[in-house]
Amino acid sequence: MQVAGDLTARRLVLIPYLISWLVMFGFSATAEENRTENEPVVPNVRAQCSLKVKAGKTVKAETFVAREHFKEDITPTARVRISWLGAMFMRRFAVKFETAVNRCLQIHILKDPSNNNAIVGELGIPDGTKLADLWRLLELQANGESGALQTNSAPNIFFVRDDKGDLGVVDVLWGGAGWEIGASPIGNQRTWPRGTRVFFHGAD
Repeated sequence: MQVAGDLTARRLVLIPYLISWLVMFGFSATAEENRTENEPVVPNVRAQCSLKVKAGKTVKAETFVAREHFKEDITPTARVRISWLGAMFMRRFAVKFETAVNRCLQIHILKDPSNNNAIVGELGIPDGTKLADLWRLLELQANGESGALQTNSAPNIFFVRDDKGDLGVVDVLWGGAGWEIGASPIGNQRTWPRGTRVFFHGAD
């Protein structure tokens, strides 16, 4: 009889936990059902900042010279293994001089295929991302390690202003031997596939 009593007591103790779990599960399921098909999937994720800044301290802005960083190099000593740089990227973006400041990037994952204009309109990207921000992310995954940049077949894209101040899109993929970096005009109506990661500078 004592064993039966203990078993009953344990069941009574477990009931509140079971009820709480069912309530949480039901809320989660309801939230997922209420998601509209057109609602974007925007994880609450921030990518690495360009510069590390301790609380209460300021950091002097630095000049970032793109051509000194973005070079095709897949040797073991490369700071970042880059196997290919597109002609447009080299002509319009690698010639830039930027002021590198402390900026964090947000990540938006495309739930459905979308083109450049639609992405810019939805996320609101007036100023674009710095090449210095992109380079910082590449340094953290110099050899294709896991991180904010995805290393599967889906692209990572950044909206960046070129040396003339025009907004363009820079796409980054891990090709196995190294990173492949290209660029294209924002108005070329290219459709990016579902799963593409968009990196952009949001509100601090």
